[in-house]
Amino acid sequence: MDRLSTTLCGIGLKNPVIAASGTFAYGVEFAPLLDLDQLGGFVVKGLSREPMAGNPPPRVWEAEAGMMNSIGLQNIGVRGFVHEKLPALRGVKAAVFANVFGYEIDDYLEVVRVLEDHEGLAGYELNVSCPNTKHGGIFFSSDPRLLGEVVSAVKAIARRPVIVKLSPNVAAIAPLARAAQEAGADALSLVNTFISLAIDIRTRKPRLGAGYGGLSGPAIKPVALRMVHEAARAVSIPVIGLGGIASGEDAAEFLIAGASAVQVGTATFWDPRAPLRIAHELEQFLKQEGIASVRDLVGTLKWEK
Repeated sequence: MDRLSTTLCGIGLKNPVIAASGTFAYGVEFAPLLDLDQLGGFVVKGLSREPMAGNPPPRVWEAEAGMMNSIGLQNIGVRGFVHEKLPALRGVKAAVFANVFGYEIDDYLEVVRVLEDHEGLAGYELNVSCPNTKHGGIFFSSDPRLLGEVVSAVKAIARRPVIVKLSPNVAAIAPLARAAQEAGADALSLVNTFISLAIDIRTRKPRLGAGYGGLSGPAIKPVALRMVHEAARAVSIPVIGLGGIASGEDAAEFLIAGASAVQVGTATFWDPRAPLRIAHELEQFLKQEGIASVRDLVGTLKWEK
């Protein structure tokens, strides 16, 4: 797949298709289902400083053209990850990224400090869609100042590239994208899920145990594309696009909009091999269009006002 090879923050990728956090477990669980070495990369599920049990069930609801989830960031904690999962990932040729989250800046810093002491990772992805408990529950992802603080703090201690995963639940994405770049982010990934609600009209209760959930899948693709395009125009660092990608043509749309790479999430639930299939479909598209390198597709939207 030489036509698909690319780089991201100085990291070589076999192809620009990355399995998204929260949909690919810790990576090792998918080894019996596909060749991990053939992936462009994958992001492990979010890691916190201590293990978390997550939200009460039900946690997943099939929506029209997508799905809602409210997992609650369940995970084994960063120390459990480095001892139980990371050793098996050290031989994987694909780029492995650790998704990091917290409710205070110190939470992010502690997780990254632990990961810095271990080999096997290509970089970090900061999930900033969490409320900052020290600032009255204001979300890191919705306040440029708070976003800048957490990014700059992590960058001060991280020797690996730092990707910042932005939330779509904001009035405008460009100011947040610029704030992350100014604080030192090496790349951005967007979008995360949209806050949503489904109701059982007979019980008059939410379909999900925690009430609200995150909407993902094909239903959000047009909005995700718009936000990726806006972010890519606002910054000079690479943007990774995600949100409803289920085919090679979907991936091509995000690249044309300005993304340097893409992530595949919800599609993996019904097709565990989706990231590989989408990469193959993208390669076929490039061949058909006579495009020598996937990098030649990035940011080629013909925008006429």
